[in-house]
Amino acid sequence: MAVIHLTEENFEREVLQSDIPVLVDFWAPWCGPCKMLSPIIDEVAEEVTDVKVCKVNTDEADTVAFQYKVMSIPTLILFKNGAPAATSVGAKPKSEILEFIKA
Repeated sequence: MAVIHLTEENFEREVLQSDIPVLVDFWAPWCGPCKMLSPIIDEVAEEVTDVKVCKVNTDEADTVAFQYKVMSIPTLILFKNGAPAATSVGAKPKSEILEFIKA
């Protein structure tokens, strides 16, 4: 499944109302570690079928980032049943992200 790009307008529908878990990558275009993580997130999105994978550009959706207290990027938040279930900060290898999703 392709990565879904989130905005303040579609965040509630795509994440909070989702029937399946959602991995959200909070990133910004000027962030070096975010650029390193981006292709990994794309690979994860293509491999996993039981988790929706999304990205939020914090420069464009700062209200969402503020709401979930994203202070450093990249930050990954796994949402289950419309609520944050786990958080990971910093760039990680694909193996760690896959483990993060399963935990």
